Amino acid sequence: MSADIRKIAVWVEETHTEMGRAIAPPTRKAVAVAVIANPFAGQYVEDLTPLMDIGAELGALLGDKCVKALGITPDQAESYGKAAMVGENGELEHAAAILHPKLGAPLRAAVEKGAALVPSSKKMGGPGQDLDVPLGHKHAAYVRSHFDGVEIRLNDAPRAGEIMVAVAVTDSGRPLPRVGGLTHDQAKGEDGLR
Repeated sequence: MSADIRKIAVWVEETHTEMGRAIAPPTRKAVAVAVIANPFAGQYVEDLTPLMDIGAELGALLGDKCVKALGITPDQAESYGKAAMVGENGELEHAAAILHPKLGAPLRAAVEKGAALVPSSKKMGGPGQDLDVPLGHKHAAYVRSHFDGVEIRLNDAPRAGEIMVAVAVTDSGRPLPRVGGLTHDQAKGEDGLR
C-alpha cells in the first residue's frame, strides 16, 4: 500500500541571533510534513503492515525533502527526528506503525547513515494542533548540543481520518550550546551513543 497524500509542507527555520549574539553560520532546522489518509480510520485492524510500509515510503520522501530544503549533502545533516499525529478516528498504534518499524532506515539513507535512534513522538489531535518533533544527533545520542526539537502546525490537519507525519533534519545543534558533554566533532557514531 502506498501513502494517499493530501498535502506536503516543507519549511526551514534559521536562527541568526540569540541573546544578542550573532550565530554564524545560522543554525538551521528543516521540517517536512505529509498529511495522509489513514486507511484504518474508524476500525480496529490487527495487521498494521500497510502502515509500516507507508512509514518506509515517507521516511525516504520526507528525509530527502529536508536535506534538499537545507541545501546540504546528506553527510552534512547532523540531527534528525520524527513525529506523527493521528486524527480522532485513528489510534496511537497507527502512528507507531508508521514511525517505528520501517521509517528509520530510509531516513538514515537520506541523511547518510545515522547510528543513533531517531527521536520520536506521537499523539492524537485535530486541525491546527501543535506537534513537537524531538531532535537528537544522528550518530551519537550523547551529543547534548543537539538535544532539541521543533514545533509544527498545519491549520487543516490532521482531519479525523488522517495522519500527519513529520520528519525534521538539521545541519547543526542548538544556538550557543554550553551544557558540556560530547561534541559533534568528537562523535564516532559506532554504537549510537558516542
